[in-house]
Amino acid sequence: MAECKIPGHIAYELECKAENTPDLNIVTFENGDFAEDILTYQDIVIQGRKIARLLINAGIGKGDTFALLMRNHPEFLYAMYAATMIGAVLVPIDPRVKGDRLKYVLKDSKAKGIIFTSEFMDNVTAVLSDLPDVKVLGIAYKEGMNAPVNGQFPSLNEVYEGAEVAPPDNRNDEIAIPLEIIYTSGTTGDPKGVVLKGSRLTPFSMLAQFVWQYTAEDKLYTGLSLTHGNAQAVTLMPSIMLSIPSVISSRFTKSRIWDICRKYGCTSFSLLGGMMMGIYSEPPKPDDADNPVRLVLSAGTPHAIWEDFEKRFNVMIHEWYGAVEGGFAHKPPGVGPIGSFGKPLEGLMEMKVVDNEGNDCPPGVTGEIIFRLLGQETEVEYLGKKKASEDKTRGGWLRTGDMGHTDDAGWFFFDYRAGGGLRRAGDFIQPQYVEAGIAIHPNVSDVCVYGVPAASGAPGESDLVAAVVAIDGQTLDPKSLFTHCKEKLEGNAIPSYLQVVDAIPKSASEKNLDRLLREEFSKEADNIYVLEDFK
Repeated sequence: MAECKIPGHIAYELECKAENTPDLNIVTFENGDFAEDILTYQDIVIQGRKIARLLINAGIGKGDTFALLMRNHPEFLYAMYAATMIGAVLVPIDPRVKGDRLKYVLKDSKAKGIIFTSEFMDNVTAVLSDLPDVKVLGIAYKEGMNAPVNGQFPSLNEVYEGAEVAPPDNRNDEIAIPLEIIYTSGTTGDPKGVVLKGSRLTPFSMLAQFVWQYTAEDKLYTGLSLTHGNAQAVTLMPSIMLSIPSVISSRFTKSRIWDICRKYGCTSFSLLGGMMMGIYSEPPKPDDADNPVRLVLSAGTPHAIWEDFEKRFNVMIHEWYGAVEGGFAHKPPGVGPIGSFGKPLEGLMEMKVVDNEGNDCPPGVTGEIIFRLLGQETEVEYLGKKKASEDKTRGGWLRTGDMGHTDDAGWFFFDYRAGGGLRRAGDFIQPQYVEAGIAIHPNVSDVCVYGVPAASGAPGESDLVAAVVAIDGQTLDPKSLFTHCKEKLEGNAIPSYLQVVDAIPKSASEKNLDRLLREEFSKEADNIYVLEDFK
């Protein structure tokens, strides 16, 4: 059996596994109504080397960044392999990002090129004229996307059909160098790029073995985007590094998740809290408990459905907490109080709740959750933002920006997000971003976006309400306004409700008084329009 030249180095690990088990079906990309993509280790290495050659030919080398814009497809794995091989830095972009936000991420990351699927052809070409330094490295044309081939740019389909290529002569052998830049949701301004080194991904395999307790008999599933740290940490990295087969859907579909798990024999899947309620709200079926899943890894399970979810679907919930910047706590099945996200790993990590002065909060009192690793420095690097990086780890503690509390036994509970951002389906939404998109509607004179407790019941999550005022003499057509939102905003930022009002209440300093709007909000009110009614 071949041994990995540099343990923990993704490219070398994959090559070693391709030599030892070349035909193992390690990752299956599930594509809904269209054909699945089944990848072996050998497939990843062969096609990944072609992507590496593509990058090199485009002048991208060690330390250079390139972007990826797509749903979950094999290109993500090929690009990650290629990046670690040549020392380049991958910038995976949330597929919902478009317009000015897409332009910002590409500029801020200094991306020298972008790879995308044909689904996002219009989104990318719309910003290219303002980004002369960004090359289109390749477009992957996928079944069902119905986008015509653009002969102006390279086709990855043709690249894959080409002859195999050798690895480059000057390979990257380092692990502790930047591998990815994952952008935050931009709760308090523009999104920040979190720089992740290759060495940061190595512990995910240890978590999988000793915390999640995956075994060789497991098959993992996720429908979360690979641009999200959760999907990489809980599913992708454990799968490829520990040779545990996985199934990754191009997108999450609550109505199909059990059928997918039955079809492929998946024994574990990962979700964010709001998704749990979505699955639970599906009409009960006689075979709900007849599925191969034993373990659901969840971040934010609603307290109200926790036990019923486990019973109805015959699963165990392993709750956990973390962020792309760091921090970790977990609550194994059957341990600790329902509603808690757990405790940090004893002897390795420390977590506590503090007030504005940095004093420890007593049990039951809400404060900021802060975290540090024991025996090593707590570090966060926001790309090009030294002060923000230093503030994030002030005093040697990771400042999460999440507000929570503990109970008398030291179990942690999430309460809400500090700083005015709204958490929705695991993302933090900046109200000002949504307001800016709505304000350009020709019939809107004023707008205020705020949150109400999520209908999903997920702790700390909100549904978005856009209170809007019509221009004098005009009326607001809810259907037109919802359509406008779909065109101008990322999918997770589209309000769930429109609240048509005569005026937005203001403070003396002209700040929106959203608390007054929230007090008036009622789903049954005549001035409330629901997104679901206009789909």
